[in-house]
Amino acid sequence: MIKEIKNLLGFLTIFPVGMSQDCLTDAAKHMYMFPVIGAIIGFLAGLLALALNYVFSNLIVGILTCGFILLLTGLHHTDGLLDFGDGLMCQGPPEKKIEVMHDVQTGTGGLMLGLITVLATALCISQLKRGFVLQSLVVSEVSAKLAMVALAWLGKSAHEGMNTYFVNAMHGAHGNLRMATALAISLVTAFFTFGITGLVTVIAGLFTALIVLGISNRHFRGVTGDVMGATNELTRMTSLLTILMLATAKVF
Repeated sequence: MIKEIKNLLGFLTIFPVGMSQDCLTDAAKHMYMFPVIGAIIGFLAGLLALALNYVFSNLIVGILTCGFILLLTGLHHTDGLLDFGDGLMCQGPPEKKIEVMHDVQTGTGGLMLGLITVLATALCISQLKRGFVLQSLVVSEVSAKLAMVALAWLGKSAHEGMNTYFVNAMHGAHGNLRMATALAISLVTAFFTFGITGLVTVIAGLFTALIVLGISNRHFRGVTGDVMGATNELTRMTSLLTILMLATAKVF
């Protein structure tokens, strides 16, 4: 199991853990552990935000913490977000949209979607109070990773690619069990980290995954690796927005 965890960490982060050649296979087979890696990322980001809070203004804390999260994940999901935006703005059949997503050039659609998502995320983090910034970042990352698991479980591959490993793993003989395990890990982690607020945030993240899935099916007739990456970034943003809305409503 140690090798599988190392491969998961290596796949989802830039930690130099030394991935094996079957990294993708292991990551797909143990996709139900994504929320655990998300909790680790969120915890590290939360510690950084707490430390920065004593030195810088809220806005700087939000920008630097957001940048740290993106850097820690190797910008892989951010790249998917940009490609997703380009694909949505492309006119034509799904095949053409997918071709545009594979283009190394970033278009206006990707640039704007990426800019709005990253800015909104950074601003959300800047508004988190010191008393719950750590909890918020842990839960938002858990929610983002669970959303990718849900997308692979509910969706179908739009084409053969990296996504196929994960979609096939979540549709195999143990797909339902893996989804149930990922959901259980996420809900337990969210509840013990942030109580009812954590549970509501995870549910909001699942709704985000459903919305992205509907958009992806309409535009691409399935799920791609870029769509999964975009789901991570968009769910993080909506999870943080959910927490801020609950805080404004004085739910906690």
